[in-house]
Amino acid sequence: MMSEAINSALFGWYPYLCLTVFLFGSLFRFDREQYTWKSGSSQLLRRSQLRWGSNLFHVGILAIFAGHFVGLLTPIWVFDMLGVSHGFKQGLAITVGGLAGIACFIGITLLAHRRLFDPRIRATSSVGDIAVLLILWVQLTLGLSTIFVSLNHMDGHEMVKFMNWAQGILTLQPSAAAYVADVNPIFKAHLLLGMTIFLIFPFTRLVHIWSAPIWYLGRRGYQVVRTRYTAPRGLRARRQPAE
Repeated sequence: MMSEAINSALFGWYPYLCLTVFLFGSLFRFDREQYTWKSGSSQLLRRSQLRWGSNLFHVGILAIFAGHFVGLLTPIWVFDMLGVSHGFKQGLAITVGGLAGIACFIGITLLAHRRLFDPRIRATSSVGDIAVLLILWVQLTLGLSTIFVSLNHMDGHEMVKFMNWAQGILTLQPSAAAYVADVNPIFKAHLLLGMTIFLIFPFTRLVHIWSAPIWYLGRRGYQVVRTRYTAPRGLRARRQPAE
């Protein structure tokens, strides 16, 4: 009974807490703290590893997000109508998701190494910057680890459980948590950390994901970025003190 209550709390109630904070927290931060609505690039401090790391990470994470969005939220009857079997969908998810996950993992590892082991970048990084990178790194590790478990369920029925759960949460089904009650613990850890990322999202630099260039036309005020100016020697010599 206790395990059932815990499962219901973690996978039945916790998702709504995370989604509520994710949506309203993002709106509040955009409305109240627009100067902090940025990705905080460290390119000027050191470009080494940034191009490969950033490109691999962003391409991989976009592919992963698209795969999760389509795979989890598309109604099962749509796949059935198109003649896409659960087994084929499972194999496609493992192949495409695995390749995207590996690319993303390599990219974020390069970015984390750069931020942790470059003294200048580490000095300008907040605790939140480093924490987000490490959390994403752990989440990707868990996601890649689920592939080895999924290989034992190539019929695709295990994936159907996650589809029913995700769609049950969005359609406010009270018993949605029951769909994942008996899945492998590594899947549960992956789901919980994924939901937690939505929970902390508004309080980190991840909010820049929401940004579209046109939105910046309406930002309050301007950000002035300038380099330190040093007057030529002759000009400094001729400069008179103010009376």
